[in-house]
Amino acid sequence: MSEAWRQVGVARAGGVLLIADHASAHVPDDIDLGIDPALLREHIAIDIGVADVAALLVESGAVGAAILGGVSRLVVDCNREEEAPGALPIASDGHAIPGNALDPEAREVRLARFFRPYHDHIAATIMAERPAMILSLHSFTPRLASDPGQARPWQVGVLYNEDDRLAAAAIAALEAEGLIVGDQQPYSGKLLNATMNRHAEGNGIPYVGIEMRQDMVRDPEGQALFAERLARMCKKVTLNIGE
Repeated sequence: MSEAWRQVGVARAGGVLLIADHASAHVPDDIDLGIDPALLREHIAIDIGVADVAALLVESGAVGAAILGGVSRLVVDCNREEEAPGALPIASDGHAIPGNALDPEAREVRLARFFRPYHDHIAATIMAERPAMILSLHSFTPRLASDPGQARPWQVGVLYNEDDRLAAAAIAALEAEGLIVGDQQPYSGKLLNATMNRHAEGNGIPYVGIEMRQDMVRDPEGQALFAERLARMCKKVTLNIGE
């Protein structure tokens, strides 16, 4: 284990590998983001519900291993290109993050401590036990504070970039669960897909990005229900691999 990542389960070749960039709200004691600590319980700091749903998917056997980001997305956002300003966000949904206004040397230290070890572990896992499919798991807020008029009616979103081999099957499987499914919603994987671009598309591994609506996975009952739905989705989607 590492402060940069946490793994649940054991990766298996030919299985499903789950990757969750924003599964933690942890901020190391030696890092001061300069924000109200209450914000660490909100969507700007963590993808609410993701760590619990991921653990349930591993427990059920639907997923072999889940690799979870070890720190808050406000410490480092691992679903960005390393050189992107948003890798160390100075603002999120209307909230300033003054502790991330770093000089180049301090920025390099932060990336070397968290960003690179996280991605190095994913790469090493894939090399050692190449999965048949990668499941990228995130969650989204029903309403942005910075844009409260924006409608976000979807209960789950399916994201992808150039490799759309599993997208249609995932959408169909989730619609069969009675969910309102967003195709490239609440944002497009063609615009924000850094981790999957690097580790899935970069290795030719089929994948699907899933965004769960946070009000549906805030409690254990909702998390268990979503995990069951995603387990069934994975079973259906993997039938499309190799076709």
